[in-house]
Amino acid sequence: MKFYSLNNQNIQASFKEAVIAGIAPDKGLYFPEEITPLPADFFENIEKLSHHEIAFQAIHQFVNEDISDEALKKIIANTLDFEFPVVEIEENVGTLELFHGPTMAFKDVGARFMANCLGYFSQGEKQDVTVLVATSGDTGGAVANGFLGVDGVKVVILYPSGKVSEIQEKQLTTLGQNIEAMEVSGTFDDCQRMVKTAFLDTSITDHKKLTSANSINVARWLPQLFYFLFAYQQAKSKGKEIVFSVPSGNFGNICAGMVAQKLGMPVKHFVASTNVNDVVPQFMEKGVYEPVPSKATISNAMDVGDPSNFVRIRHLYQNNLEQLRENLSSYSFSDEATRAIMKEVHAKTGYVMDPHGAVGYLGLKEYQKSNPDTFGIFLETAHPVKFLDVVEETLNVSPTIPPQILKVMDKKKKSHVIATYEELKKYLLEN
Repeated sequence: MKFYSLNNQNIQASFKEAVIAGIAPDKGLYFPEEITPLPADFFENIEKLSHHEIAFQAIHQFVNEDISDEALKKIIANTLDFEFPVVEIEENVGTLELFHGPTMAFKDVGARFMANCLGYFSQGEKQDVTVLVATSGDTGGAVANGFLGVDGVKVVILYPSGKVSEIQEKQLTTLGQNIEAMEVSGTFDDCQRMVKTAFLDTSITDHKKLTSANSINVARWLPQLFYFLFAYQQAKSKGKEIVFSVPSGNFGNICAGMVAQKLGMPVKHFVASTNVNDVVPQFMEKGVYEPVPSKATISNAMDVGDPSNFVRIRHLYQNNLEQLRENLSSYSFSDEATRAIMKEVHAKTGYVMDPHGAVGYLGLKEYQKSNPDTFGIFLETAHPVKFLDVVEETLNVSPTIPPQILKVMDKKKKSHVIATYEELKKYLLEN
């Protein structure tokens, strides 16, 4: 299996090369040369399979030339050691809870899978790999936790100062060892721009082996398709067409779900639910893609004004907008609407949604207005305690703080404050 650049399909790499490079030399995102559907009996008998068996069969075609079956089974076992329950909160609506991992966010899956792959690839290598990553919230903690102590790998995380929650900041600034945090005076888009610039800066890459752990990296992005399959396994018995609503920022998560659909997962439709950063809803309506500076919201992990992975989604449908619209709807919601639905759902059901899950719920309900006879699954991408101030202020309740979070709360933050790319470059060259 080769992966090609979406800017130039003649630029190709193996899975290993794509993971280590992160991004193609022409700035393009890597994409698999083919997606072969799984056999029909895989889905017919999915109830009988374990999560590890589902994941192995789903990812095998993309990685088997570079990772032995035995090693892949170990990587999957190290990645998937927690649950992914679909919790039905009202008729025809369930939430896929993706917050039962070590940092209580959906990114634990991709970060751990990638960390294990890089650890496997770095065996016997003389040069360390530096993982350079931008985060709008949960990526940083998940990557820091996933890569902590991995031999041969150093991690540098850029995050926007004052624009992530206190718990998110603690998770990425308190671990030490091979993890360094860069606190950037600016937005997530500024952080992402710095990361992309560093990858193309030969004065750095001639001396350092850089890779990315954002969802632009195929090893971070592709394994996210696992939990869509786990959700299908649980919802199949409903006997209704299934719809996924995904709170979307950089669009890697929903894109992985759409790859699961291309593998043959029987799902009717996807909904990309966004906050006021509505570049994709605008594109789906008007057919014109116009990135804009991101705006700060209470669902901060989705504050992205130029989502990197949307180019992969368009490519999945050969840039055919009509075909894309058959498979994807996208809606945008304000902070006011988000808070209102958090209150309404809590009052009716007792379920506490975090602001990102609430946006996913809103998008699902919007779609179900004209498609009522469906079973909708919205993704709860992070535990509500990670957005404690918003949850407490909105619902007047204080969720119990889980042990995964308690262990970082009293640790001392350590970060390097930077404002320019030159400061990042200086750090990378000197350390």
